[in-house]
Amino acid sequence: MRRPSTHMAALLLCTPLVAGAAIQTERVEYRDGDTVLTGYLSYDDAIEGKRPGVLVIHEWWGLNDYAKKRAEMLAELGYVAFAADMYGDNKVTEHAPDAQGWMQQITANQSAWQQRAMAGLDTLKASDRVDTEKLAAIGYCFGGATVMQMAYAGADLDGVASFHGSLPPASNIEPGTIKPSILIAHGEADSFVPPERIAAFKEGLDAAGADWQMIVYSGARHGFTNPGATAYGMDALVYDPKADTRSWALMQGFFDEVFAD
Repeated sequence: MRRPSTHMAALLLCTPLVAGAAIQTERVEYRDGDTVLTGYLSYDDAIEGKRPGVLVIHEWWGLNDYAKKRAEMLAELGYVAFAADMYGDNKVTEHAPDAQGWMQQITANQSAWQQRAMAGLDTLKASDRVDTEKLAAIGYCFGGATVMQMAYAGADLDGVASFHGSLPPASNIEPGTIKPSILIAHGEADSFVPPERIAAFKEGLDAAGADWQMIVYSGARHGFTNPGATAYGMDALVYDPKADTRSWALMQGFFDEVFAD
């Protein structure tokens, strides 16, 4: 589902945050309708010409330093990465009730949820450094669910990767609607995602004829990629360095495949 041209995201403000280094990060204001959002574009300025673009969607905590760091890591790999803002108003928290409330405001309306994510994708595509024929999206936790919603909406992406996402099942998706290849990195001990949802998620993807793969890491709990996960003080959230390293390497191989000429 493409958003109307009148709601296309616009690069309103680009402020360099890092100077004199190969990896540059720009603060970018853009809009979804009347909502002003602030994302962060990262790229290696030593690379000439256009390159693949990757959208990064944050966890339910908001667009914090973790999501921005992942965008910088993607820039180090040679991509242009845009860490999108799904909440607006600089909403970032370390408190689960706040995060849950903000997330539920977005997810309550599936079409609006998808549209908000598409605004981030449009902003990434607006960069003159991006090869718009080679695009992907990755997300963590709530962000993992969001990139799946983009796939369900028919986003023109080569691939989407979900890391410890909530795995929302596809429902009534016409075969052929889901364009990107799908990579799921999931923790076997993730108590946030019940087995019946995993089963429904897989069934929905198969019914839609999607190209998908799911890798499950033994003992890994929710938030396994985030070094700061344990500090939130929730038993269900634990950083797992081995699963983190393995899933990041898996993503790189996935991108090599989906971006191949």
